[in-house]
Amino acid sequence: MAGFGVYAATWITAVRRRGRPVPERPDPWDIVLTSVATFRLSRLLSKAAVTSPLRAPFTRYVGPLGPAELHEEARPEDGRDTVGELVTCPFCMSVWVASTLTASRLLWPRGTRTAMGTLASLAGADALQLSYGALMDWARGSG
Repeated sequence: MAGFGVYAATWITAVRRRGRPVPERPDPWDIVLTSVATFRLSRLLSKAAVTSPLRAPFTRYVGPLGPAELHEEARPEDGRDTVGELVTCPFCMSVWVASTLTASRLLWPRGTRTAMGTLASLAGADALQLSYGALMDWARGSG
């Protein structure tokens, strides 16, 4: 928790130093976009096979989890368990990702919205891929 406090304080300091205005309240569209982008980036960081080398120093491979995702567990030795728990838990990772995206949007609104739009598009594409796969499985089973 102390690490996150320092992380958040650093972002707050950066936003204040840049003199960026903080909105009175978030725009509903930004909440939706940030939610979907946070979901996708958190899964990418905590579960995707392609990012497993980043998690490897803190985790051990258990097996496949789903399409392009892995089940990993935190390594209990050398204090790696705390970081391992963070990097294998998409819910835990979401706190860090949402904070980062929100602060980034205040500092670099156009670039961050573009990146969040890309992540949201990936989440939509994933949903379509999984839906298509389920439809094909159903069609094979009923035909």
